Amino acid sequence: MILKHIFKTAVGGLSTHKSRSLLTILGIVIGVAAIMIVMSLGKGAQDLILSQIQSIGSKTIAIVPGRQPKGPADIISTFTDSLKERDIVLLKRKENVPYLAEIMPIVFGTEVAAYGNETYRPTIIGVTPFFAEIYNIYPAEGENFTDDDVKSYSQVAVIGSKVKTELFGDENAVGKKVKIKGRNFRVIGVLPEKGQLSFLNFNDIVIMPYTTAQSYVFGIKYFNRLVAQADSEANVPQTAADIKATLRNSHNITDPSKDDFFVETQAQALETVGNITNVIKLFLAAVAAISLIVGGIGIMNIMLVSVTERTKEIGLRKALGATNKDILSQFLLEAVILTGLGGIIGIIFGTAISFGASFVLTKFLNLAWLFAFPLSAAFLGIGVSAAVGLLFGTYPAYRASQFSPTEALRYE
Repeated sequence: MILKHIFKTAVGGLSTHKSRSLLTILGIVIGVAAIMIVMSLGKGAQDLILSQIQSIGSKTIAIVPGRQPKGPADIISTFTDSLKERDIVLLKRKENVPYLAEIMPIVFGTEVAAYGNETYRPTIIGVTPFFAEIYNIYPAEGENFTDDDVKSYSQVAVIGSKVKTELFGDENAVGKKVKIKGRNFRVIGVLPEKGQLSFLNFNDIVIMPYTTAQSYVFGIKYFNRLVAQADSEANVPQTAADIKATLRNSHNITDPSKDDFFVETQAQALETVGNITNVIKLFLAAVAAISLIVGGIGIMNIMLVSVTERTKEIGLRKALGATNKDILSQFLLEAVILTGLGGIIGIIFGTAISFGASFVLTKFLNLAWLFAFPLSAAFLGIGVSAAVGLLFGTYPAYRASQFSPTEALRYE
């Protein structure tokens, strides 16, 4: 029996029971579609996070209080008060960190802001004017605050576009005052619509001098973060090492394992995030692949039923000269066609859903989310689904090939 005839016979056998065939491949379709969705959205999320990290520059160094998180349970350890004003003073000394170009403390939190009868709860960020440079965002209306405003604890603020809309509507916000924690802050600038960047939604933000935020809004004497910048990309590793040495000396730490802070360059952040997202993608894809196993078991069951129902057909083919190998090939091919077709349909559905999700995230959540079609996931889906067909189709096909022609023809 030539391959063309085997293929034609296999397709004919499947088309006889179209509804059964469609229901049989449903598990494969779901499994492959799930893998495509996980890999596509995972790649989109990874690209978004990495691009946001890269957006603040390769010379940037983050200094975070607490121990470096090794897992989700360690995140809470970063909310400590280990970074203080004396650390800024020491880090600014050239003899301690000679290649440091700039350092900026950051404090943040959420508070209710009010104007007239309108209230809104934005994110409050206390920083220095360097904030505008490092994130490349400047007021579209009004102006930014100055270093003198930081030194004098000025009660001024630059607000995001959404904050402006929520509190002022169509009014001009510049020059007006918003009330936060019982104090009036004069709006001196309004940011352009920017959206999400480096984990901050710039539309939903109120920026003020960090001294003002510490004293009048949060009532703290420590920093939630420090952001440093080396004078050149080549000096980033040395600057990071100098920062660690200076802070250990400041905090009287002799054992690095006892650090109450951690320093992370953009290259390290990119590597860490890339590793984490890759592990998550693979884990979710493995979970989704379980449905392929379930689909494979369903295919084996249906094929066994099909073999039993077609016993006479098998006997007749053998009587006309079909060999065990021909029968085995026919039923194996049927299983592979079913799973292969399921894989193709799954790729189409998974891609369509991923594209729709990317469109929604971009259009309605204002994220710079790019649709990604993972070729590796498509090849994986087709390959695994075909392998499932071979694996779970082997026993029914072998059973069919072992039928005796005379017994098969007498089967009722």
